[in-house]
Amino acid sequence: MAWLVYRGNPHCGGQGVYTRYVAREISALGHHIEVLSGQPWPQLDEPSQLVEVPSLDLYRQPDPFRVPNIREFRDSIDMREFALMCTAGFPEPWAFSERARRLLLHRRDDFDLVHDNQALGSGVRKMMQDGWPVTATIHHPITVDRELELAHAQGWRRKLSLWRWYGFLNMQLRVAPTIPRVVTVSESSKRDIAAQMGVPAEHMTVVPIGVDENLFRPLPRVPRVPGRLMTTASADVPLKGLTILLDALAKVRVERPDAHLVVIGRLKDGSAVPALIDSLGLAGAVEFVTGVSDERIVELYAEAEIAVVPSLYEGFSLPAAEAMACGVPVVATTGGALPEVVGADGDCARTVDPGDASQLAAALIDVLGDADRRHVMGERGRRRVLQRFTWRAHAEGLVDVWRAELSDRTKQAAHAHR
Repeated sequence: MAWLVYRGNPHCGGQGVYTRYVAREISALGHHIEVLSGQPWPQLDEPSQLVEVPSLDLYRQPDPFRVPNIREFRDSIDMREFALMCTAGFPEPWAFSERARRLLLHRRDDFDLVHDNQALGSGVRKMMQDGWPVTATIHHPITVDRELELAHAQGWRRKLSLWRWYGFLNMQLRVAPTIPRVVTVSESSKRDIAAQMGVPAEHMTVVPIGVDENLFRPLPRVPRVPGRLMTTASADVPLKGLTILLDALAKVRVERPDAHLVVIGRLKDGSAVPALIDSLGLAGAVEFVTGVSDERIVELYAEAEIAVVPSLYEGFSLPAAEAMACGVPVVATTGGALPEVVGADGDCARTVDPGDASQLAAALIDVLGDADRRHVMGERGRRRVLQRFTWRAHAEGLVDVWRAELSDRTKQAAHAHR
C-alpha cells in the first residue's frame, strides 16, 4: 500500500496525526504500507515507512512564503509551484501529486494500491491512467472552508486573495468524482461531499476516525482547575469558531469570574485575536499553548472542567473525541458532523447552534455549575469513544475498502480477457 499525504505536519492540521495512526494500525493488521509525504514530514512509529517527497517547502516556519535560492529549483514542477505561490495560490496538493506520480512510475511492482489522503491532485488522476488502483480519503469538502472564510473576509482585496488561495479546489473538484472508492469520516461529510464535490454517494464509504484510547485517557490523580475551559482551535480560521468562544467566555465571566480558557493552538503573526481579547476584557483569562508533548495535552484535558468545540463546521472533530476519551465533558456546536461524534444533547455533551455566543455561554454556565453532571458526562464520553472511535476499527474499514477495489479490478481484468 502506497499512502499519499501532501503535508504530514505531526502537530497541527490533523493530516500528520491521521497518517501516523493509520500507518501504525495497518502494519499491526499485517499489511505493508509506505507513506509518501511532502514537508513537514509526519512522525511515524516506524520511521522506515516514510518515503520523503521533497518540495520547495514554501510555507515552512518561521519563513512562510519564502523565496527559494535558485539552486533549489530542480525541475518544471518546482518552477510552477513557486509561480503559483507568487500569484497567491496554494500549489502544494498539485505539486505533491505530480511528484508522487513520478516516483511511483518506477515502483509499479511494489504496491497493490495507492490511497490518497485528500490531495486530489492532477497527479492522482494520472496515476489511475497509469493503471494504478486508487482510493482516497476526503475528510470534508474544503469548499466549506472557502465559503466560511469568504463570508468573514473584510474588503475586496482579502476576498480576491482567498479566491486565489482556494484555486486548488477547481482541480480537486475535477479529480474527486473520478476516484472509484472514497472513504469519508461521517455521514455529514458524505452528504456534503456529494452535494459540493460531485462525488456519487455510492462511491463513498463512511469509516469514522479514531482516538488513541491508551494515550488519551482519564488521569484521576490530576485535579481539575476550577473554571478551566479548554479548546483546540486555530485562532485565525473562522471555521473553528474561536472568536465566538471568546465572546461567550466574556459573557460567562459575568457569572463565573474564575472562568478562563486554555487554547491548544498558535496565533499567526498579525492576528486580530489579541485585540479582540483586550476589547472583551479577557486579558489574563486566555492562554495559548503550543509545542507541548501529547502527554502534556492529556494533562491539560485532565485539568479542564469542560472541553469546548465551538466550530462552525466539522467533518468529524478529533479534538472532541480526544476530550471524550479523556473523560472530559464537552460543550460543542451542532456544526457539521459534531452531533455524530458527541451524541445527543445532554448525554456526553451539551450542544448548541454554531455561531451563537449567547447559547454557548448559557451551556457553559450550566455545565460549570453541576459537578455531578460533569462527572457523568465524562464517563459516558469515554465509553462512547471506546465503542465507536478507535484507530483499529478505522484501519479495518480502510482494508475492507481496499479489498473491494482490488476485487473489482480483478473481475474487470478477467472479464476483459474473455
